[in-house]
Amino acid sequence: METLMTQVGNFGFPVVLSIYLLVRIEGKLDKLTESIQQLSQILGAVKGLKAQGH
Repeated sequence: METLMTQVGNFGFPVVLSIYLLVRIEGKLDKLTESIQQLSQILGAVKGLKAQGH
């Protein structure tokens, strides 16, 4: 916690907050990317089934 306060003093609140938010959002973006890829695969499979007449 002391390190965080030192960083805020050195770089300013906006910079530290921006870095913190970017680090937090990165994990969420990775999960979102995986979900989109899975959805794309599922939609491709459904499209393939419809093409076969099922």
